[in-house]
Amino acid sequence: MSGYDPRRHGGDAVHVKGLRLWARIGVLPPERELGQWFELEYSLWRELGSAAAEDDITQTADYGLAISRLQVLVQTFSCHTIERFAEVVLDLLTELYGPLPMRVLVLKCQAPLPGFAGTVAVERWR
Repeated sequence: MSGYDPRRHGGDAVHVKGLRLWARIGVLPPERELGQWFELEYSLWRELGSAAAEDDITQTADYGLAISRLQVLVQTFSCHTIERFAEVVLDLLTELYGPLPMRVLVLKCQAPLPGFAGTVAVERWR
């Protein structure tokens, strides 16, 4: 789907926001050993008219599948960068739903930087 930008083309989408996950991601060894909170958002663009008309979950992207799989993934997954984690999430979403246009936003809730109280995020599109 290279070149497709749903922000310009509109269309139906399933959005999941505010999924909090305790994950072992970070450059510093304690971040990978102890873990920390991350917040995840993802969006999947697909036609949802059939699901709406027929009230049929098989005609949509069942968000419960991805949430469950992500909760299991973070129990054993570890990496250095949120960029890598975003890539793994995109791969998982593609495995579950096929090659749909999608977006993932991974927010590190508390970066271990002195004097910094904000969030750091990586956004990826496929």
